[in-house]
Amino acid sequence: MSKGTSETLHLIKKWHEGDDKSLDALLERHLPWIRKRVRNRLGPLLRAKGETCDYVQDAVIQFLKYGPQIVTSSDGKFRALLCKIVENSLRDQHDRYTARRREVARERPLPPDSILNLDPPRGRVKTPSQSVERHEREAWVRLAMELVDLKDREMLIMRQWDDLSFAEIGVRLGIAEGTAQKRHYRAVVHLAKKVDDLRSGKCGEISW
Repeated sequence: MSKGTSETLHLIKKWHEGDDKSLDALLERHLPWIRKRVRNRLGPLLRAKGETCDYVQDAVIQFLKYGPQIVTSSDGKFRALLCKIVENSLRDQHDRYTARRREVARERPLPPDSILNLDPPRGRVKTPSQSVERHEREAWVRLAMELVDLKDREMLIMRQWDDLSFAEIGVRLGIAEGTAQKRHYRAVVHLAKKVDDLRSGKCGEISW
């Protein structure tokens, strides 16, 4: 493990322990790269949203504060994950997901030991208890929600978080109830695939 990746892993763990200075150090280490990447890919959209520095930093901080806790020894994976999250946040014109993420994090907080390791598993993975497995599974789902297509995410939020019926979703989207049900099924399949990819260490292969 290089000195840089070792330092990133150390800072992530210290941030999870409540060290605010570690968050500042993480931002100093990774934000310049993330800003440049996002600016190159989404320049006009980013300018429409506001200043690059302010928006990207806010999006990263919001995830690190209210998203599931993650650890990784790879700078590349850490940056790729945060870039994808920032891009989805930029494309979400109403920024509704950011507010809902905060609400869910406060209303249904994950246990402090629900820390997701993004590095590929090595050898046999010890089977956790049912309670730990349930919390860990929810944490993986919340992380995958950050990365799925925005239309899939909107459908999942309405069904799982807002608890709307398919008839209500159909009215909101201007589609038939049966169509809403089919779209939800596809969204669940896509979410499950994203969870599988993350758990197998493929977050460094996030498509750009």
